[in-house]
Amino acid sequence: MGSFTGKEEMSVTIYLDAVWLLNFFLDMMLLMLTQTLAKDSTRKLRIIFGAFIASLVVPISIYYPDSIFTSLIGKLMYSIIIVLCSFRVRSIYQMLKLLLLFYFTTFAIGGGLIAIHFLFQSPFRLAANGILTFNSGYGDPVSWLFVVIGFPLVWYFTKSRMDKHVSEKIRYDQLCQVTIQIDQITKSTTAYIDSGNQLTDPISKRPVIICDEYFLKQWFSEDEWELLKSAHTSLDFEKLPAGWESKVQIVPFQGVEGNRTFMMAIKPDNISFVYNEEEIVTRKVLIGIQFAVLTKDQSYHCLMHPKIIKLADPVSA
Repeated sequence: MGSFTGKEEMSVTIYLDAVWLLNFFLDMMLLMLTQTLAKDSTRKLRIIFGAFIASLVVPISIYYPDSIFTSLIGKLMYSIIIVLCSFRVRSIYQMLKLLLLFYFTTFAIGGGLIAIHFLFQSPFRLAANGILTFNSGYGDPVSWLFVVIGFPLVWYFTKSRMDKHVSEKIRYDQLCQVTIQIDQITKSTTAYIDSGNQLTDPISKRPVIICDEYFLKQWFSEDEWELLKSAHTSLDFEKLPAGWESKVQIVPFQGVEGNRTFMMAIKPDNISFVYNEEEIVTRKVLIGIQFAVLTKDQSYHCLMHPKIIKLADPVSA
């Protein structure tokens, strides 16, 4: 067991082997998170080696406090060495990407740990070059719980937020405002351009977009909507609300599990939406009725068919 005593305002004993081991695990988890965010396929053994190289900053900072690696340029150089040791770098672009992700995860995790530190007043001692010392011995159980529990929690939160941000970015890049006119009544809502929606009416060959009941109920009274649901359940067109017989039809389709079923669809007067700064208007489409909401957060109420973009006529640039 190595130890080191330094004097500032008071004498503090550092148990080097304990602090070194602690920093090794911290660095390994930071590199694992970097690997996850970069979607890199580097072997775990190399990540472990990189964590070992990164943890060497502890004895360097303690025994050589005035070395170049404690300066700003030295820390940048050391970070590059860590990345080169941890990942298979094939280009300068990849190097910069991994380096920036490594710094991002370090700051994100470090900020979270500092927040937990101040929340619970953990007995860590923060030195100028990082988390280097415990107040006493190997650290009491609270100190180790700070790392063993606090670090994975911050790690998981950071990763989950990044994953969610990516998925939301993809989703919101495909959102657009759609306006639908049925029976001379016009309403607008948010639509999602769903590349997986390939539903087409086999008879008319018209693409089918899907709207949920939250949006479509604006064209019906409560009694009319209940009649529509009843007609859908029994496939009995005699139960359709008055005036809707010529506007509603049945579209057969195959479900995810391969079973064949039917969807009730409405013929609109026309629909319009903006895509790539062009307003697109068409009436060669059917509106499939979803007797439920499409999303729990109600971020959109319509699933657009990608084929509409090719078939519809652009109105303005």
